[in-house]
Amino acid sequence: MTTLETGRIVGAGIDRVDAPLKVTGSAHYPNDFSLPGMVHAALVGSTIAAGRIRDIDVSRAEAAPGVLAVITHLTAPALERGPMTLLGGSPPAPMQDDRILHYGQHIAIVVAESAEQARHAARLVHVEYEAAKAVLDVDDPRAEIVENPWGLDTQRGDIAAGFAQADVVVEDIYTTPDNTNNPLGLMATLASWHGDALTVHDSTQWPHNVRTSLATIFKVPESGIRVLAPFVGGGFGAGLRVWSHVILTVMAARQVKRPVKLVLSRPEMFTSVGHRPNSVQQIKIGATRDGHLVAIEHYGMSSVAMEDDDYEPVSFGSAVAYACPNVLTRDRQARLNIPCPGSMRAPAEGQGNFALESAIDDVAHAVGMDPLEFRLRNYAEEHPLQGLPWSSKALRECYLEGAERFGWSRRTPEPGSMRDGRWLIGYGLAGVSYPFYQVPCQARASVRRDGSAYVHSAATDIGTGTYTVMTQLAAELLGLEVERVRFDLGDSDMPYAPQAGGSGLTGALSNAVHTACRRLVQEFLDVVANDTASPLRGAMLDDVTVTDGRIHRIEDVAQGESYADVLARHGLEELSADGRSTPPRSEDLGMALAGAFGAKFVEVRVDPALGLLRVARVVSAIDGGRILNEKTAASQIIGGTVGGISQAMFEETATDRGTGRIANATFGDYLMPVNADVPDMEVLFVGGPDRATAVGTKGVGEIGLVGLAAAIGNAVHHATGRRIRSLPITIDQLML
Repeated sequence: MTTLETGRIVGAGIDRVDAPLKVTGSAHYPNDFSLPGMVHAALVGSTIAAGRIRDIDVSRAEAAPGVLAVITHLTAPALERGPMTLLGGSPPAPMQDDRILHYGQHIAIVVAESAEQARHAARLVHVEYEAAKAVLDVDDPRAEIVENPWGLDTQRGDIAAGFAQADVVVEDIYTTPDNTNNPLGLMATLASWHGDALTVHDSTQWPHNVRTSLATIFKVPESGIRVLAPFVGGGFGAGLRVWSHVILTVMAARQVKRPVKLVLSRPEMFTSVGHRPNSVQQIKIGATRDGHLVAIEHYGMSSVAMEDDDYEPVSFGSAVAYACPNVLTRDRQARLNIPCPGSMRAPAEGQGNFALESAIDDVAHAVGMDPLEFRLRNYAEEHPLQGLPWSSKALRECYLEGAERFGWSRRTPEPGSMRDGRWLIGYGLAGVSYPFYQVPCQARASVRRDGSAYVHSAATDIGTGTYTVMTQLAAELLGLEVERVRFDLGDSDMPYAPQAGGSGLTGALSNAVHTACRRLVQEFLDVVANDTASPLRGAMLDDVTVTDGRIHRIEDVAQGESYADVLARHGLEELSADGRSTPPRSEDLGMALAGAFGAKFVEVRVDPALGLLRVARVVSAIDGGRILNEKTAASQIIGGTVGGISQAMFEETATDRGTGRIANATFGDYLMPVNADVPDMEVLFVGGPDRATAVGTKGVGEIGLVGLAAAIGNAVHHATGRRIRSLPITIDQLML
């Protein structure tokens, strides 16, 4: 049990253990909870993007039926700003002064007996503004520029000398728009105070962060706060921060001394819970005639809110993607009067990869080389910045096996050379890497007298399959059938877990569960260490294994006994053990820590007369380390693929440049793919366990999206000869 070996449960594509609850409607999401005496809240949003509140009249709202309170910046208590987190600073505390920093900013909260009464009263709040001219564009000379916001700018080699030796230089500007996360379930919060104790049901991807933040903001002991999120549904990053509406709901509940529930409307989702910021990227690549990269220069500019921070280093991926001796990456942010951006599935990489992999294709075309061969020729065998071998990297296999499955060899090189009747056919590919991310995590495992196991941690499952894969893993490590193991999550009273985001939860949590289960087996061995009735007397951990609910010696299956027998003989109801995972360090391992890698192959069809674009099929070849559940992992890649198609062809959050109002903040106006837009998709996993951790997993939550925009753009170029450098790809860009 020193390391996890492939077993009969781990890796199997079993059905989700939480599926029966979900399909029968028994899974309770934050919006499903209610409490005795509960009342409802509605928000009032600013109708200007910059300026001040000159006057706010709440008298009509306060007199409306059922209204209990109307809170504005004039009556709100002083609040601390939330703490620094693993993902950066907390958003500013709401309603602390009269300033307006973006359209839709929360400027009042109304509490009433019913949701309908609260919404009606919110419309009765009258506001007079002193408007200022908003800063809404990264090119606006009034925008404050933040240089190197995260200290991740890189430079190696001599950029000028690299370009001087290049036979081919490609330089262009790529742009990507704002996108909005838009999980199907509306974000909801239910808060209830009992003195200084607080219980919160929230649509969060990180219960412990909500607990810590609310303790800081409201100056109450963290030990008295409990945050519950057993089922969240989609999040795509929207639930990673403690947003204004959560704080206001908690504030309102404290004031009216009753439980308060707030459910955001769909338009409010566009201004309240973050979004993928837009980017403008200038990329310049030089190569020799024989196809070797000699210089890459990548500048990224993205938008950020006036008084907030957002982690979005769009250029950084170019520093580690290829074996190029001379590389410069620089990132900047422009402060605008916009809602706070935040993480959206594959933050930064989704934008940066589009520019890099599109430009790489242009360079390959310029030197007359097949795009796949060009990428293989510049393959980074070692980490380009650290000069260390990767803890795992099967990107080469992703390229080769993905190409074989896709039929890349059928591609003819000339743009516009493949047709099917009136349709132009294009093949495109993109190489993908996603950075390693893992933080400390804890879990607890118990075995009860009936031989069943209970394992828990304060993680969340946003549809990724955490319930299922952790149940499988614990079952494997304890030698139990899946049906004999229960895994629970989504409660801040459970052992600490980081956020479900950054493709880091499975790695952190699986290693914590691994440690907890290993220690639990040791606990059983300690109990029988001097037990003359036990065939395990004196056994060491490395002497035993577990099968069918029994611990037994490796060399003799008969020399063992069941968990239930040990507990019964010693009069114990259960034994428990805690496990903690600590992120590995490159300097300790002598290896560069590897995230997931992948290669995306896409076939598109373009009608040149009508400008119609159809994605016909996608093959995703993924190196995700050890795959704990092939079915849920493939589902993640498929979901990410749909998100990548959406980024490439549909999504654009449109802000009116005159007012700062989001003009398409409904599902009727914000375009996303439907079933007819989703093609045949294949997913294949290559490579093996990552060497950096005992379990050997790598996150696959975000690698599914990265690369699709570039692969589709590359396929469009192959089909039409037209290079698209601005997302989304629209009809007007394709009409020939």
